[in-house]
Amino acid sequence: MSFLLLAALSSAILTLVLKLFRDPKGNRFGIILGNYLTCMLIAFLQMPQKGQLFSVSTPTLLMSAAGGFLYVAGLVLTQTSVARNGATLTAAFSKLGLIVPLLISFVFFKEIPSFLKILGLGLAVGAIWLINTGAGEGAARAGESRGGLAVLLLTLLACGSSESMAKIFSRLGDQREDTRYFFFLFLTAAVLTFILSRAEKKKTGRSLKFGELAAGILVGIPNYFSSFFLLKALLTLPADVVYPVFSVGSILIVMTAGILFFRERLGRRQVYGLVLILGALVLLNLS
Repeated sequence: MSFLLLAALSSAILTLVLKLFRDPKGNRFGIILGNYLTCMLIAFLQMPQKGQLFSVSTPTLLMSAAGGFLYVAGLVLTQTSVARNGATLTAAFSKLGLIVPLLISFVFFKEIPSFLKILGLGLAVGAIWLINTGAGEGAARAGESRGGLAVLLLTLLACGSSESMAKIFSRLGDQREDTRYFFFLFLTAAVLTFILSRAEKKKTGRSLKFGELAAGILVGIPNYFSSFFLLKALLTLPADVVYPVFSVGSILIVMTAGILFFRERLGRRQVYGLVLILGALVLLNLS
């Protein structure tokens, strides 16, 4: 359980750091690229035998490449959805992506949840939806077009699939290659992000700045350990506990930090969502 709590804490810190260092006038891929480069460095430093970096199995390489691609696909689709549907609905659908790894665990790995856990999962999904929807900018445009809904569903699928890779590697991968898995995953993501940053420069004229890459270091540290601790948690706990607690736990920490440090106020939906979160956490840990 300690790994799961550390994963949720790392994810929350990642969100808060992005909130602090976001520069709307810069190249939108600068911080993200710096983040992935930092993750690669941490993975390399964690390798017990660094000379065996390229001595890695084909399944690990394939899962790393798939994970890196899904990370970047989720990023691009999230940005597209924010522009089309608003930030509120996009945040809700990306968090609801936890449904994907749970379905994968149920269908392919036969992890059948108990009734109480299903009920807890339902409360968690309801809480995420309630907190992220309402009178926000995205809700006013909800359902305006089939295209907008398609982007939201693709965002859910991409974000959920990227998180599913930790579960897939925990069951099918060689755990002795975990740091190499992360190294090549973030290498793939870094290469794809660099390509996107060059396209962004051609489109907007905004070049990558050293400050953005440096800020990516502060993003990359919690990002790496969020993925690392999530994998460790999945090795000892079932997916129907890990993913809901990971998602709602990080939301709870971010909301608490917003109240304490950014003086944000909670609306009625957010308060009701917090109540649902507490109920979901209780049910998920009862059995």
